[in-house]
Order: sequence, then structure tokens, then C-alpha cells
Amino acid sequence: MVKIRLLMRYARNPAFLLPLGASLIYTTHRSKPLLLNDSSSATAWPKTRAVVAGNERSDVGHEAGHISESETKIATVSDTSVVNSGIEDRGTSAEGDNSAAWISFSSTLATASSAITSIPWSVLGDRITDFMIPAWARALPGQITKLQLEMDMSAGSLADEIWQEAHDLDINPEIAVSARVRIGKDLCVEEKEFQRRRKRYITRALAKYLDIPESEIDPEDVPTIAMCGSGGGLRAMVAGCGSYLSAQEAGLFDCVTYTAGVSGSCWLLALYYSTIGEQKHQKIVDHLKHRIGTHIAFPPDALKLLTTAPTNKFLLSGFVEKLKGDPNADFGLVDIYGLLLATRLLVPRGELGVDARNLKISNQRAYLTNGEHPLPVYTAVRHEIPFEEETSEDERARGIISDAAKEKAKQEAWFQWFEFTPYELFCEELDAGIPSWGVGRRYQNGFSIPGEAGLHLPEYRIPIMMGIWGSAFCATLAHYYKEIRPIVKGITGFGGVDDLIEERNDDLTKMHPIEPASIPNYVLGLRERLPRTCPEGIFKSEHLQLADAGMSNNLPLYPLLRDERGVDILIAFDSSADIKSENWLSVADGYAKQRGIKGWPIGAGWPKEEASKDDIAKALDLAKAKTPQEAAGKIADARETQRTAANATQETLDKTQHEDGYETDLGYCNVWVGTTLERTSESEPPPSKRVNPDADWELLSPDAGLTVVYFPLLPNPKVEGVDPNTSDFLSTWNFIYSKEDIDKVINLARTNFEQGEYQTRRTVRAVYERKRAKRLQQEERKSIQRWKRHIRDHGDTFQ
Repeated sequence: MVKIRLLMRYARNPAFLLPLGASLIYTTHRSKPLLLNDSSSATAWPKTRAVVAGNERSDVGHEAGHISESETKIATVSDTSVVNSGIEDRGTSAEGDNSAAWISFSSTLATASSAITSIPWSVLGDRITDFMIPAWARALPGQITKLQLEMDMSAGSLADEIWQEAHDLDINPEIAVSARVRIGKDLCVEEKEFQRRRKRYITRALAKYLDIPESEIDPEDVPTIAMCGSGGGLRAMVAGCGSYLSAQEAGLFDCVTYTAGVSGSCWLLALYYSTIGEQKHQKIVDHLKHRIGTHIAFPPDALKLLTTAPTNKFLLSGFVEKLKGDPNADFGLVDIYGLLLATRLLVPRGELGVDARNLKISNQRAYLTNGEHPLPVYTAVRHEIPFEEETSEDERARGIISDAAKEKAKQEAWFQWFEFTPYELFCEELDAGIPSWGVGRRYQNGFSIPGEAGLHLPEYRIPIMMGIWGSAFCATLAHYYKEIRPIVKGITGFGGVDDLIEERNDDLTKMHPIEPASIPNYVLGLRERLPRTCPEGIFKSEHLQLADAGMSNNLPLYPLLRDERGVDILIAFDSSADIKSENWLSVADGYAKQRGIKGWPIGAGWPKEEASKDDIAKALDLAKAKTPQEAAGKIADARETQRTAANATQETLDKTQHEDGYETDLGYCNVWVGTTLERTSESEPPPSKRVNPDADWELLSPDAGLTVVYFPLLPNPKVEGVDPNTSDFLSTWNFIYSKEDIDKVINLARTNFEQGEYQTRRTVRAVYERKRAKRLQQEERKSIQRWKRHIRDHGDTFQ
């Protein structure tokens, strides 16, 4: 009993619990995936607090957007000593080791090392440690100590070597170039040039895909096709890989101009545009079979890669540069998550052939030089919650949010989408972007601020971004409760609790239990040059907190709907866990109306059998908002109605047609087409109906708008042993996929694609023929006009 109490005394130390908790999570996953919505889960709710615009690091006491001269330099700290946890002192930090962020990180690492190495394992006894702690856990003290030695910034350490190379122009040429903020709605020059190059490539690919002589295809007739994958962690990455593989083999992928992702689909894109994937999805499948059979949080494997060459420098370089170069940078759970993801996904089989070219998004330009691959679009969101302006200092100090602030937040809270491409980081809400190689450095008044010796920081590395793109655990409490609500409702006597929580749902949507990661704010000082709809808080925050875009929409539709990209066909592979209850396609209705996008098929997605015509009318009314704030207010007012409808869809949908002909269930491949016709009345257009596989006339209509092809990840009787609705290993929160699991998911995705391949090909052909007919009609009209002018000027020569 004394030994157990001794162990528990050390276990109270949070730094000790981190590695121990990782080992317990791993052990649990070995026998059964750890699901956040598993009824056997006894995980306590973490302490929560609202993450609002004002919580992003702000320049307190300064003018909005102003950075003082002293802050443009890295602050000096006279005492850089850290706890050495019993190891031999290797001297003070190297010259320039004066970053507050780095000192905080070093102290935390030292505390963790001290907590682990000070445990008297011999006193506890083998029987207790063998029973409660795996044998490999006792090797953690040595590995943690080794990691601390390499990260203490003393001369010759790994961290010192990384920081020295951060100033090497041969390794990071971007550090010598100043970056400026580009303001405007248009695409950047590099993307416009890419569009031209890609069009030429697709002309050849389309001829092959549609079996048309290349000489007969005019580049103007080539449809712009975008392909995207949903969020959903490893499930989305593996299933998406299967879908993309089938599209690649069918010749469809070569006809795609843009490919976008949320969460796990972003990880897939990062692998495709790397030396690991070699731009072949089958290569990625083989890679995943060798790398995701081990949990990302399994300490022995992770620490081995972080403490041995060459993987240690490869994985840690971005985090050292971030913490050393930005005095106010943070290092939180999202960063650790990204680091762990990188140990499994960015390290190839054999763990020796790491390639530093895979660490920067801007390096992916090399795969786009001749237009031979689609342009990847990675996504993240910022949650704007304007509590700060309506809450007094006293209320903020006591953690109280005023009623006025709550009402304002209810009406104006919304998500801002940020898109990352190899060319640019851009936010449509802000109409502002920066070069991809300039992400990570500080900005003021539209220009980047140089640091030591007039050099800038290197571009943020992909491991950092992978954590941001996939940080679904930074969701609001409303998202968390949605995961466990079916369990709560099923517990006898807890119905009243569910009703109480649902009444407070608006408050839950404002709270993030886990704080998102951040990047330096590039719009500081630009208040007068950006749209008036930009939130005030964004000009007061030194950093922008970004998280998984799936919190807003689990499909990356919005970046692909930008009018400047001119997408004609949008192909979506949806591997979402809540594929029926959350209609991600219909969420875009309001966005399309707000942005004035013509041609979006209103009402596309999962129809609800129980939805009345009045419910549909109310849902379409949400699309009338003219600003993000107004749209958020309408959504807040209608949230209860929508939740009721969403809950109803959990029941089995056994009909295919509603009594009025309105469809109530979808198949493996579903096609909708919008209209570009102007409405002559104020009434909203009726919901778009699915295109019949043999009814191409709807796609050929001159007034046809955007065509959406939707592949939901549904169970298929042709593929046994895998069901997205019941298979435990397909949980978003599962991080172990055996080779057999991967084969099952890949087979399901490929089989579902085969079910819709014929309709997809016919759809592409129909859109091509429509564009061709439109061009020919325009040419005929121009020819007639030229002839009329000739007759007017020269007379009829045949008379």
C-alpha cells in the first residue's frame, strides 16, 4: 500500500502524467480503439474556458495594429538558466537564446524530465511497476533526458544546430526576401499562371478520358473540375486515398484543376505532394500500411525518432525555429499532435530516407511547374467570437460574460476560412493573403518584419500545419456534446440533463476546451485597407488562432466556390462520421447566397424525409444573409429547428421517394446541377433534385450552373467486414489501422467509386458538350455580327 501511495504521489505531477497517459492511451488502443463517444469511456471533461477574439495574443495598451520598435527585436533575458533535472550542467544557452517562448518550452521539458527521472523505480518494486506500467515505460527517463540534452540550445546541441541552419540562405533562401500582404479578391499571379498551364495539360487528359480526338477539343471547352475530400482523421485519409486512387486509374484525376481537403484529407494531400507519395496514390497506400499500424502516441517509437538522427532534426526543426524566432509563440497540444502525426506520416519506411523538401508547402510548387498535377488547397478556420467588446474589465477579470456580449456573440460569431496553397495563404473574409513562404514571420502595416541580421524566419514547417489542419479536438463544447449525446440520452434519468444542455447550446458553441494553435497575424495595421466587415478583434491580436476547418464545414467547399476559380464541376468524397445528420453540402447554400455565387445547386445533399415544406423554406431563408455576421445571426435563430431535423435523420430512411416526389436517401454517386437563371420574384428557388443517371439533358441546359458530384462513404454489400456506421476502427479518434483495416477501407472506397464511375464520366462529358455548344453559339453570333458590319461598310458584294 505504501508503494502504491508513493507511485500515486508522483502520478499527481502533470509532467509525469503526459508520458504515462500516452502509454495508457496506446495500451487501450491496442485492445480497442479509444472513442470519444464510446459508452465505456470515463474520460472527465477538461476545464473549459471560452476562446474569444480577445484571447488571441494581443498588444495590450498599444494602438490597434501597432508594434513598438522594441517589440520588433527579440527581447533580452539576462538569466537563461533552466532546471537541469539532475543532469550535468552543459553551460548557459548559446548567444541569442533569449526567446521567452523558448525559455518556457525548455522549462516545461526540464520539469517533465525531472518528474520522470526522479521516480524511484527500484523502491516501487518490479511487481507493482510491471502491473501498472509497461516495461518500455521505464526506458522513458533516459529518452527524455536525451531529448532535453539535444534541446537545451548549448553549443553543439541539436537545437543550436537547427537554429544556426535557420539563418543559412542555402537551406532557407526565403529568409532574405521581404514578404508583403496582397490585398484584393483576385487570385495571385502565380495561381493564374498555373491555371493556364494546367488547362493545356488537361486538354490532353480530357481527350483520353472521354475518348475524343485531342485535335477536336478547344481549351475553352475544357471544364474546370475540383475534387475534394472531407475531414475525419485517418478514416478520411485512408478512404480518400482509395477514392483518389480509383479516380487516378480512371483518368479522371488528370482532368482535375483543384484538389482540396479538410483535416485528414489535408494529410493525404501533403503525402501526395511529397517524395514519399511520388504523386501516386498507390504509393501512399503502401506507405500507410507500413506507418499507421502503430499509434502516433506510442512513446518508444515517437521518442526514438525524436532523439536519433536523421529524423530528430527533420521533425524538430520547425518547432525550434518557431519558438526561438517568435518571443510570444506558444507550444501547446496542437503542436505536439502535429509532431506526433509527422513521426508516422512524414517519415518513410526504414526511417532513414527523410527528405527536407517535404517540410514546406512552398516546395510543392515544383510539382506544379508544368501543370502536371492539380493545385492543392489546405484549409483551416478562425473562430470569431466578439465577447470582448461588450464585456467590462471587471466582468472579464471574474470570467463573467454580460448578456449584451452573449447576444452579440450569438448574432456575430462565425468562422473565417483560411486556405493554404503552395503559392499563398489567403482569407476571403479579409481579402488578404501572403506568400506561402512568408507564413510564420511577423508583419506590420502590410510588410514582414526582419529579425536578427536583417533576416526573416523560415517558412512554417508542415508538421506544425498538420496539427492545425487536423485539430478537431479544439472543437467547441457543442461539438463535443454532439459526440456523446446519443449515450447521454440513452441513460435512464438523463433526459432532463440533455434538455438542459440543449437549452445552453448557444453558450457551448462559444467555448473551446482546448486552445487552438496560432500563426503570426499578417493583417496588423491594415484596418483601413481591409473590408469593413472584418472583425475589430483581429486588428488587436498579435497571433491568429487557427483550427480544423471541419468545425465550420467538413467539406472544403468555400475555397472552391470562389468565383475567380471558375469551377464547373465539384466532386466531393465525403468520409464524415455524421454523414447523414450533418448535411455539409446544404451548409454551403448560405455561403453561395451571401457571396452572390450563381449556379450553386440549392438544397443539394442529404434530404430529410421528415422535413416539411415550411422547414425547407426556413432553411433556404438562411441563405438571404448579406454578411457573415447576419448569416450567423440567422443560423443562431434557427439552430433549434435545425437540430430537431438533424436528430430525426438518425432514424432509418427506408424510402427512396417522398409522397411529393422529394427524395429522402442518396446512393453511392449523386449528381446535382444548379441554375444561372436570374430570379424574377423574391421567392427562393426550389431545392435542386438529383440528376437521373440517364437524364443528361439537365446538364446540357444552357442555363445550367455548377455541377456537384457527391460520393458519400456508405456501406456496400459487395465489401464485407467494414461498415462506416458500426466498425470501431473507423472512428475519427482511432489512430491505429492494420494492413487488413486499410485494405478494407480502400476496397470500400474503390467499390463505391466504381458504382458511380459511369455516371461521373457521363456528367463530365455533358458539361464539356454544354461548354462546347455555348462557345460555338457565341462564335456563330460573332460571325454574324462581323458579316453584318461588312455589309454595312462595304455593301453586299454578291448583288
